[in-house]
Amino acid sequence: MRISSFVGACALVLGVPALASAQGQKFAYVNSAAILQSAPGRTEAEAQFEKDMTSMRAAVQKLSDSLNTLQEAYAKEEVSLSPAAKEARLKTLREKQADYQERVQKMQEQAQAREAELMQPIMDNVRKVLDDLRAEGGFAFIFDVAAGSLIVSADKNLDITDRVVSKLRLAAPRAAPAAKPVPAGPTSAPAGLNTKKPPTA
Repeated sequence: MRISSFVGACALVLGVPALASAQGQKFAYVNSAAILQSAPGRTEAEAQFEKDMTSMRAAVQKLSDSLNTLQEAYAKEEVSLSPAAKEARLKTLREKQADYQERVQKMQEQAQAREAELMQPIMDNVRKVLDDLRAEGGFAFIFDVAAGSLIVSADKNLDITDRVVSKLRLAAPRAAPAAKPVPAGPTSAPAGLNTKKPPTA
């Protein structure tokens, strides 16, 4: 499942110019990728997302198969068709292709919306824990050193990533199993909806 960085989502990452006017204040940093990797509920959210995507993948496959069938039938009958019949069949194929692309696009949007819905509670929990730790530690800012950060070097004593993860786990419902580590790194669109290119007329 595609997981975005907390840059922006947590609203705790500031640019370099802000540092110049923040002398004497306390800072800390986290690795948002590591937090998300270990966040309670992530494994369950991803499992639910995969389950929800099963029907979408089946629908996409059905549309693709239908389009391929029309394409193959036209290829077999093309030589025996009159010019007018050929044009009519090609028009039908073009319409089917446009419908296929439109419906797949809508399914991709639905998949992204569902992913965001499942991840929102986890994101909210992380945001709350970060806010609580910032207040408890008296930090002016908490920075994110995940991929894309402007910070190239930092004191490891200022890293509170483990504290965030520990607090998230303590706050998680006791009945919920601990989240298993998931390989970090961004992914593209939801698996199964990056469908093959529709056949062309």
